[in-house]
Order: sequence, then structure tokens, then C-alpha cells
Amino acid sequence: MGLAEALRLVSETAFNCSGAECGRVLREGGGAPSGWIAVVPPERSWQDGSPQAKSVEDLPGPVNTSAILVGAAARSFLRLGAARVVIGEGPGHQRDTELVVQSAGLKPHLSERQVEFVDLNRDELRKVKLKANYSGLGELWLPRSVLDADFIVSMPKVKTHHWAGVTLSLKNMFGIVPGMKYGWPKNLLHWSGIHESILDICATVPIHFVIADGITAMEGNGPLQGSARQLGKIVLADDPVAADATCARLMGFNPLRVRHLSEGCHFLGNLREDRIRMLAERVGAPTRPFSVLPEFRYLFAAKS
Repeated sequence: MGLAEALRLVSETAFNCSGAECGRVLREGGGAPSGWIAVVPPERSWQDGSPQAKSVEDLPGPVNTSAILVGAAARSFLRLGAARVVIGEGPGHQRDTELVVQSAGLKPHLSERQVEFVDLNRDELRKVKLKANYSGLGELWLPRSVLDADFIVSMPKVKTHHWAGVTLSLKNMFGIVPGMKYGWPKNLLHWSGIHESILDICATVPIHFVIADGITAMEGNGPLQGSARQLGKIVLADDPVAADATCARLMGFNPLRVRHLSEGCHFLGNLREDRIRMLAERVGAPTRPFSVLPEFRYLFAAKS
């Protein structure tokens, strides 16, 4: 079985929850040289309405990464030999992390042995010197669970963002900054500059792998009040900048116009499309780009 064919099976895993085929995907993909990326279509239509339409948070659109996809990924890493898998959540919009876990439908996936959960807003902290200095913060207190991890996977929901333009794997790392220390919605990071804080965090705590949920994405006034957009893609990559640039292109945006990507491509990963090894589907501009707030219309890629 070819790698491209194997990568398609990750979506099937998300629907049947077996984890076996997703393990094969990750195992084969892990042998590819650095700089690879795969865009995978779901095998059949699936709407985030399952638990998210009934969200106890009463949010209008698909806010959280698919719990089924998170569970499938966790089981896959266990099958690949991980001693333990820890799922971390540190929401910025909600102080009650338990409510977010319930709303996202994560609880059934936490019952499996060796799959643990940590509330990153309330975990034990360690002071860390930042390895970049765009924000001027110099240091942050970060969760011990993250700092002790051998392999960090960012699993964002593909969404627009009313302050950053997009929220993808790099922006997703705001979730490791503890609300109990820095407030909600991670106020210190906003005051110090969102793009600048993203760069500092990701330079200090590198992302090793990305699984981006673009099955049902969000456009418009994201990340909480936007509208559902059926994208029908899962993006897997060993380079977070390449992953986010690819997601931006799928949204109809020019990744060079996203500030943390245009700067991050110099030291966090690769943005150039001609240097990304695509293993499955090719990426083309959508028929209709994602809608954005008026102040972010500059993100749209030029029509060819």
C-alpha cells in the first residue's frame, strides 16, 4: 500500500474509532523525510453536529477539534509504542475546563488505559526562559506536563480568528499558557502582541507533529462566533509552519500575509509551497475563500 493511500485512512479511523489504520498512517508517514505534508479527505461526510451542535457551552459553530479525531490519534500513538499519551486542554475562552471537555465530547476517549488528561490552565508550573524575544516577555511559567513531554502534537480546528486572522497549529499553542497564572483569555499574551507571543511560545516549545481538523472548519468571526464551513480535509505534517501555510491556502489566504507565518518561516519551519513534499492531495485555492471580518480582507490570495 502506498503512503498516499495510507494517509487517506486517517479519516476512516476518525469515523470507526479503531485506531489501527491511523497507526499505520502515522507509522508510514513517520518514515518520510522532514518537510512532508498530507491533505486527506474524509472517506464519508461527517458533521461536527454530533456532540458540538449540542454543546453545553452554547456556541454557534464548530469550536473544538473533533474528539473522535483526537481519540483516534491518541490510540494510534499508543499502537506505535508510546508509553503514555496525555491529552492537554487549556481553553482561553472558558475557565471551566471540565465544561470544555464535556462539550467537545472528549470524555469517552479518556476512559482508555494509558490516555490521560491534564488541565493545562491548572497544571504544576515551571519558569522557562523564552528562546525568542518578539514579545519582550523574556520568560513564562508553563505547564510541567508540556515541558516533560517527549513529543508534542498540535491538533487545531481550522478557523479564522478575529484578532490573529487565523488560528491553526501555531496559534493553538496559546493553550499551553496557564490561565490561572495569566488570566482569561490569556490576557498577557494579547497585551504583548498575539503574533509576537505565538512566535516566542513556539520557539520555546517546538511542535513535533500537526493533525489539523478541517473536516468542518470555521469562517467569519472566529474563533468562537463564526460560521461552520465544510472543508472536508485533515492536514498532517511534521512542520507546523508548512501545515499552517497549507491550511491558509485551503482557506483561500496568502500565508505570507499572516504575520506569525511570514516571520516564523525564517526559523520555525518552511512556508514555501515548492519546498513542501505533498504526499496525498494537491492543494488548490477554494472556489470561494473563507469569509473574514473586513479588517482581514488583506489575507485573500490574489486570483490567478
